[in-house]
Amino acid sequence: MLKYRNHKAVAFILATILAEAYRRFQLKVDVIMPVPLHPSRLRERGYNQSELLAKSLSELLDLPLDSRTLQRTRSTKSQMTLGFNERHQNVAEAFACESFAGTGQTILLVDDVCTTGSTLDACADALKKMGVGAVWGLTLAKAR
Repeated sequence: MLKYRNHKAVAFILATILAEAYRRFQLKVDVIMPVPLHPSRLRERGYNQSELLAKSLSELLDLPLDSRTLQRTRSTKSQMTLGFNERHQNVAEAFACESFAGTGQTILLVDDVCTTGSTLDACADALKKMGVGAVWGLTLAKAR
């Protein structure tokens, strides 16, 4: 609903669910980052649903939000119709970091749905190349 129908106001309500999960799992992170969209997809949609969730979560948890460090460097096919191996190949090397002053920090990646974990893994790989200490992923749903 948040992703395709432009219901931006729903983000805060959904972020409260993420905040509860964060607290329940007793995660300790330094920075929250959304999974980025490619600029062309962002122009199409007009907003990044993961960034809306991450921003609200940042406010609820009083943690810093970084929406600039992690970038999607190439456009990828929609993951919805792809199988496990195709999903992994589709997003491999699709993310990069320009620079990051948070060497050793723990990052919380926020996305709406996790199916195979390929997108979160690709983001984590890019962050770890920049010296991030650990990466956690938090999503609203786990698809099959």
